[in-house]
Amino acid sequence: MSTEVRVPQLPESVADATLVTWHKKPGDAVRRDENLADLETDKVVLEVPSPVTGILREVHVASGVTVTSGALLATIEVSEAAAANISSASQASPAVKSSAPVEARAASVSARPAKTEGKAEAKLAPAAKRLVEENHLSAQSIAGSGRDGRISKQDVVQALRDAPAVTAAPIAAVAGGARGEQRVPMTRLRARIAARLVEAQATQALLTTFNEVDMQALNQARARYKDRFEKTHGVKLGFMSFFVKAAIEALKRFPAVNAYVDGGDIVYHDYFDIGVAVSTERGLVVPVLKNPDEMSFADIERGIGEFAKRAREGAITMEDLSGGTFSITNGGVFGSLLSTPIVNAPQSAILGMHKVQDRPVVVDGAIVIRPMMYVALTYDHRLVDGREAVQFLVAIKDCLEDPTRLLLHI
Repeated sequence: MSTEVRVPQLPESVADATLVTWHKKPGDAVRRDENLADLETDKVVLEVPSPVTGILREVHVASGVTVTSGALLATIEVSEAAAANISSASQASPAVKSSAPVEARAASVSARPAKTEGKAEAKLAPAAKRLVEENHLSAQSIAGSGRDGRISKQDVVQALRDAPAVTAAPIAAVAGGARGEQRVPMTRLRARIAARLVEAQATQALLTTFNEVDMQALNQARARYKDRFEKTHGVKLGFMSFFVKAAIEALKRFPAVNAYVDGGDIVYHDYFDIGVAVSTERGLVVPVLKNPDEMSFADIERGIGEFAKRAREGAITMEDLSGGTFSITNGGVFGSLLSTPIVNAPQSAILGMHKVQDRPVVVDGAIVIRPMMYVALTYDHRLVDGREAVQFLVAIKDCLEDPTRLLLHI
């Protein structure tokens, strides 16, 4: 008996998707719920699980083809024998892996595309998985630098560079060579990011204002309570929860910053959904914390950490990315000292955080060294006046330089 594999129902806001990678080829045995292929939309990567256990008989869509909901992707022949073989192989595989040296395992897959199954598949980021398969590498032979040993694209690139005799051609393609060049199509996510940024620049009157924050009080509070906070709540105390809370206090005072222009109208939100930009191997995504004004500092830190983890694993969902009334981006984690972030349309403003750097400042008439951070607010000048933008940043500055204000809501 044959079973058809079709494109899952795509989210309402997504018209189509691109089939990026097949993880199985015709003739391969597949388990029920095993990932057969990756579909890339404008925002997320979706997995196509096998509905049954059996043999993949036919693939109807090649990699790189655009598909819509319900399109036929493949045909699987249901097979009890395949299920038995898979079960036997999974029971035998640990002994084989433990007895064979890493070099032997790497050599055994050098002549065919690598199949990243089981534990290795779970630890491969989507971009890394694609690079592993294109270069016929063994995932087990690559050391992962990510959380829980997860293998990133950079880990694969480094593995290619460490083995020039075997992978000279792939290294040249990855590194670019002395005077080489490589033309590749944009990913769906990168194309979407490009379109949204151009749209924001073309449709909004964007302006950026700056201020600086003395982070000493915040650093002292974190140093004093971080161990107890982590022990109590099971999550580390970072800067982001303070910035989210400070932004909410400022948004309450200046509702225009939490609004947006819709034609000839202004739409004001009576709630606060804060988008937090996360950089991934595929590009920038902005998952949204819903109602963080009702969340504790621990809940905010936990939510942001979970978003970042899922985004980097390619497991972020459309629901995670939907909505948002205001956004925060932190270029400081990459060393940025100052920048002018672009608004995430149709929102009207975005807050940019930057690197904390010791600088000489004047306090009470004396020159002292303080940990300082530049902050930037890019806003839609059609809706937000310069006075409001400046006062908004001052409100955030006041809350961060005296964190007690966040608890007292003053």
